[in-house]
Amino acid sequence: MKTPKGLQDLIDEGVIDQVLRPLKSGKEASVYIVRSGEDVRCAKVYKDMAQRSFQARVQYQEGRKVRGSRQARAMGKATKFGRKEAEAAWKNAEVDALYQLTAAGVRVPKPYGYFNGVLVMELVIDADGHSAPRLGEVELSADTARDYHRFLMQQVARMLCVGLIHGDLSEYNVLVGPDGPVIIDLPQAVSASGNNAARTMLRRDVGNITISLSRFAPELLDTHYGEEMWALYELGELHPDSELTGHFEFDESIADVDSVMQSIIDAREEAIIRQQGREAAAQED
Repeated sequence: MKTPKGLQDLIDEGVIDQVLRPLKSGKEASVYIVRSGEDVRCAKVYKDMAQRSFQARVQYQEGRKVRGSRQARAMGKATKFGRKEAEAAWKNAEVDALYQLTAAGVRVPKPYGYFNGVLVMELVIDADGHSAPRLGEVELSADTARDYHRFLMQQVARMLCVGLIHGDLSEYNVLVGPDGPVIIDLPQAVSASGNNAARTMLRRDVGNITISLSRFAPELLDTHYGEEMWALYELGELHPDSELTGHFEFDESIADVDSVMQSIIDAREEAIIRQQGREAAAQED
């Protein structure tokens, strides 16, 4: 086949030897099966994104570290330079996440390097050596669905232990290999401590997987792993080998709205008094 744009440089540099065939193509990247020596791997070629997609990704980028204050300001203002920096950060996020999660024992494709906008990583295959199917493409027994659910909840918890949330986890980005599920597609990985929407995204990830596997084991819908994980995480009691139960006691007490509003008013008045004090001190100087 004709060598796709973006992969010829990798052949010239000896990173890969041959492009065998396309694997899949999406809005953000195209993936190809490639040969590197005796090994067959996959190469993910990232696409440059339009302004519309850039805006849609802002919620995921909150809390991510950038190279410096100039880059951070430009990204915040969405200038041309800022969009370019955000694009680079978006692509690097998956690479960084894969290395971090591999080291933490999370089952993700093993990365082999990032070269000129191309991520080379492990090709996940099935028992017959073909590219592995997605979780949503396989029929499961109730017992296997329960096992996969339990395993994936543990993987999500391990991710959370290193401060990451997938952010877009579903049956479409979990592959089923001979040893069970493998989590893929991590460019939108979220900082658990730095993103205000982290809890919501964690619960959504868990809910997506739970709903998908409940087709085979309906009782999974009665579990609350997302809430359980987050509660343990906030208390500093979530560990990679924590025994999760899926049970969670919700706070059903009625919120004291008046007290909350009074606290907000008091804080606002205190801030005004402090500002007035600073202005008076400045005038005296």
